[in-house]
Amino acid sequence: MKRKILPYHPKLKPLAKALRKNMTFAEVLLWNELKQKQMLGYDFDRQRPIDKYIVDFYCKDLMLAIEIDGISHDFEQTIVNDENRQNRLEALGVHFLRFDDREVRNDMPNVIRAIEGWILENSDE
Repeated sequence: MKRKILPYHPKLKPLAKALRKNMTFAEVLLWNELKQKQMLGYDFDRQRPIDKYIVDFYCKDLMLAIEIDGISHDFEQTIVNDENRQNRLEALGVHFLRFDDREVRNDMPNVIRAIEGWILENSDE
């Protein structure tokens, strides 16, 4: 299957690089599980620019974004912004999995199971 190339705004590259250097503890924990094709052989990027946004983790082959929602996502305006952002990216064909920061820090086995389950249900293989 041919991989769909999604455009991104070039001005986001420096911000994405800075975010990779300043990941939250939960992002570091999940990245340790996703990097080097550890997740069922799929390649994930961290802090990936897509369109006019940056997603926490992204797999091009699955068109899957994984987001970790920390305390900053608990505010009403942030929730609305997250929904708008997700709707925009879903319109481009991106699928989303969202996890709470506490869930990643305290229950990694279930987070891994959820990601693997999504991949097994949605991959073409």
